[in-house]
Amino acid sequence: MTQYSVFWFRRDLRLEDNKGLYHALKEENNVIPLFIFDTDITDGLPENDARIDFIYQNLSKMKEVLTKKGKHLLIKKGKPTEIFQKLLKDYAIKSVYSNMDHEPYGIKRDKEIAEILKEKGIGFKSFLDHLLFNKDEVLKGDGTPYNVFTPFGRKCKETLSSGHLKHYESEKLLPQLADLKYNEFPGQKDLGFTFSGFDFPGKKVEDSLLEQYHRTRDYPAENGTSRMGVHLRFGTVSVRDLAQRALKKNDTYLNELFWREFYAMILWHYPNVVKNSFKPAYDKIPWRNDKDEFEKWKAGKTGYPIVDAGMRELSQTGYMHNRVRMITASFLTKHLLIDWRWGEAWFAEKLLDYELSSNNGGWQWSAGSGCDAAPYFRIFNPSEQQKKFDPKAKYIKKWVPEYATDKYAEPLVEHKFARERCLSTFKKALKG
Repeated sequence: MTQYSVFWFRRDLRLEDNKGLYHALKEENNVIPLFIFDTDITDGLPENDARIDFIYQNLSKMKEVLTKKGKHLLIKKGKPTEIFQKLLKDYAIKSVYSNMDHEPYGIKRDKEIAEILKEKGIGFKSFLDHLLFNKDEVLKGDGTPYNVFTPFGRKCKETLSSGHLKHYESEKLLPQLADLKYNEFPGQKDLGFTFSGFDFPGKKVEDSLLEQYHRTRDYPAENGTSRMGVHLRFGTVSVRDLAQRALKKNDTYLNELFWREFYAMILWHYPNVVKNSFKPAYDKIPWRNDKDEFEKWKAGKTGYPIVDAGMRELSQTGYMHNRVRMITASFLTKHLLIDWRWGEAWFAEKLLDYELSSNNGGWQWSAGSGCDAAPYFRIFNPSEQQKKFDPKAKYIKKWVPEYATDKYAEPLVEHKFARERCLSTFKKALKG
């Protein structure tokens, strides 16, 4: 009976420079490429979820490349444990390869799969591909994790080596894939999903953008960011390739990649941040949690133009400019005194580039409850932020057409009052 190995695609949807795929193809013959639409994740999503659409489109592109080489991609939908139990009955599998996941659900899932395989004497090998550094690679001198970004980022740059930036030529080893013919590639409807209609950003980042990134990244009306978030989230680009280019072109961009590493490390070492404040004292804050105000924030009807522009951009495109993410998050937690977890959940539902560690880290930073957070008394003034980063209101006018007319909403709360209320509330809770 022919023996097979499996390479399990997850958040690494590319055939080129894929570390786990490279090792599978280098070490094994007859490798079955597998992707599972994990129902433990997808059952909670709307049928037109844009992220499913993004995944499906990229799987389709991979399938086209493989078809030209006479190879095929196995697509399944269900619980991974059940899928693997069925695969073990259908094929003589001797090993399974994948790339690591640092999120609590992914770690738990992989442990369950590893146990199933171990009972059959089958190895489960995983590799670090979606990040540059492993969880214990960038630590303080005493072996504990960094809780402040600046020294962490500095240590990242000191630690970064050619090994971290290596290109793994998985694309040259595709002939090692199994010559199996599977059923027809399933349509989105067959999988229970529909076309979202969203327009996804391209994968190409121009050198000129990287070179000017430190000057343009804070201005939402400009095309000054790389829009690589969704591609990094699903591994349609190599973080090693981006880091290599950033190392040559722009330290600020490289630092942004290190921020992503930082929040991943925090989640790895402190998984309790998913539900709790990194700083426990902040769980004592008596949030107002006004549902009507929350709905107006979600809808972009707060009466603060730059906040409203950001919230509408998010709902209509699945994207929000990073500067505006900070402003909208600060407004929800500081001006409206609404729990950061409410905002985090809304972003998780809407963002194409949603990544648990970065989303959680960003929200806790804004609320003051996270590691290396902005102090609670640092409260963004949305009007001043607008003057500084969208002085001609180009961004605002794009998303809030009724801006500067009598149809525009009155402010939900006056800034000075909201600031004083926030300071008083936080101070009292944190001293108590």
